[in-house]
Amino acid sequence: MKTQDSHTVAPSTVRYETALVDGVTIAYREAGNPQNPKLVMLHGFPASSHQYRNLIPALGGGFHVIAPDYPGFGNSDLPDPANFTYTFDRLAEITEEFLKQISFDRFGLFVQDYGGPVGFSIITRNPDVLEWLILQNINTYEVGFTKVWDGLKALWKERTHKTEQGVAGLLDLATIRDIYLHGHKHPDLISPDNWNMDFRFMERPNARRIQMDLLYDYRTNVALYPEWQKFLRDHQPKTIIFWGENDIFLTRAGGEAYLADLPDAEIHRLDSGHFAVEDCLEQIAENIQRFYDEKVTRVAQTMPSRKAG
Repeated sequence: MKTQDSHTVAPSTVRYETALVDGVTIAYREAGNPQNPKLVMLHGFPASSHQYRNLIPALGGGFHVIAPDYPGFGNSDLPDPANFTYTFDRLAEITEEFLKQISFDRFGLFVQDYGGPVGFSIITRNPDVLEWLILQNINTYEVGFTKVWDGLKALWKERTHKTEQGVAGLLDLATIRDIYLHGHKHPDLISPDNWNMDFRFMERPNARRIQMDLLYDYRTNVALYPEWQKFLRDHQPKTIIFWGENDIFLTRAGGEAYLADLPDAEIHRLDSGHFAVEDCLEQIAENIQRFYDEKVTRVAQTMPSRKAG
């Protein structure tokens, strides 16, 4: 409101909406004035848009924020895998169609973990939709893999009952809890609702098969890493990086690697883990708004005068 301090990002009411996309009901969270700059948040594994429950209202005062759940995740439909192919390409197709349907034709993009493959598939097909980029612990370089990926690499080589059993523990409650807590210096800031809710979704019919299908399909993302790196080099999107340095899945080198392809990117190295928004909320929210004001809006406003000069 007008009476609030101009330097404070006023919280905004989060609305819980659904949209029907190719016969699949997509649940999404929305906040902010539709006249504000558009910002899309794509979630990771094993989560949903719930992982942005605090960040969305923190940014709703300055942006029009949308955060969908992919098919098979969160509150979206869980189509039978016998009739719906669970691949990252398919998740990206549904998400891209969803964004078109709600008239998000140009936007800032926040991607974390699985949000990376989904988001990169969308923007490499249509670079014009991307206004700017926020990266938070997503892998685009093989140097980013920790030892945790060894079992997955065995699965990618040959999908058998044995190799599936080698990674099945990733879907257990104890492991999901560890993903949220590993490397986070302030576990008291991380709600147990995260892992309890994620595991509840994991117990639905076919949910584990769906997650296993995606864990296996992740190998196709690795094959696309050179294409995504080239996209960054060629397009040089305005980019801010938040990297939880103690991530159970991703190395510190995986975050630093972006700077070779995006030398002008701004990076924040956080003493945190995979879900850095959980315990670094204020730092991330404040820097997102500042970065947009200083590096995206201001640059866009000055470009015409530079050309004219």
